[in-house]
Amino acid sequence: MTVLGIETSCDETAAAVVDDEGTVRSSVVSSQVDLHAAYGGVVPELASRAHLDLLSVVVPTALEQAGLPPGPPAPVDAVAATVGPGLIGALLVGVSEAKAMALAWDRPFVAVNHLEGHLFAALLDHPELRWPLTVLLVSGGHTLLVSMQAPGRYQLLGQTIDDAAGEAFDKVARFLGLGYPGGPAVERAAAAGDPTAFAFPRAMLGEGLDLSFSGLKTAVVNAVRRHPDASNQDVAASFQQAVVDVLVAKTMRAATSSQAAGVCLAGGVAANGPLRRALTDAAEAAGLPAYLPSRAMCTDNAAMVAAAGRWQLQHLGPSPLDVPADPNLRLPLMA
Repeated sequence: MTVLGIETSCDETAAAVVDDEGTVRSSVVSSQVDLHAAYGGVVPELASRAHLDLLSVVVPTALEQAGLPPGPPAPVDAVAATVGPGLIGALLVGVSEAKAMALAWDRPFVAVNHLEGHLFAALLDHPELRWPLTVLLVSGGHTLLVSMQAPGRYQLLGQTIDDAAGEAFDKVARFLGLGYPGGPAVERAAAAGDPTAFAFPRAMLGEGLDLSFSGLKTAVVNAVRRHPDASNQDVAASFQQAVVDVLVAKTMRAATSSQAAGVCLAGGVAANGPLRRALTDAAEAAGLPAYLPSRAMCTDNAAMVAAAGRWQLQHLGPSPLDVPADPNLRLPLMA
């Protein structure tokens, strides 16, 4: 079963083809970073308009790179698209495109949860992984600790009570004038800084599995105002280290409490080098494997959407064509 996936939940326009063996035949991502950089963040209306233009390029390119004709007849067995969560205008563009192709090709349409798609990313790079997994899903909009018993079987262990980690990266980067997007900008600056220069708080470090990053962000602002001559590199390094310390500690505590057979990263912040190294080291010390998706599979992409859609079609069947886009869609959890 060959599935075409489409992803337009935020500011990445993506299309990909995953075949019946779960192999990524193609993955095309067109970034809108340059479009939004001048505003320091994603402008929803601009993102939606860009998706309209870019889908007409990325979809044919994904089919071509997969060695498939544009059709007719239908080049794939199903079409999957992200229906939420995300920016409603951006979601509607991708969902409408996917439904139109499914209807024109007389093929099933599959509505994919963006968060669930991220959980499938590691499977594309590590088909050998063992269950259950503790997954740290960390991005600009979400920070979740999930027990993944198997595909489709998820239990929420913990989550941020305020800012997502990626949101904190973006806001700190903007405050320091490091540029956009914030995650890579902070990581670049931190590489030349001292992570011990500032003793930033590790909120809720010893308390349960929920997380908090709002206070850390405020601590950065207050520290810079008290020490206006402090280097951005030291501030960035100290901030990043505080985030990594909390994320790794919480993930390993969650892995222990849920008796996980391994730990996994997912989401855009999972591309952060220090986080990847720290979690790998902590997992190794605990005798657990760490399954890290490639950096290309961490950020928003359509290969994870196609993979999740393929599994969903096989186990749950197709989605109705009247399923709506939902900007507030939650991860489906076990009862």
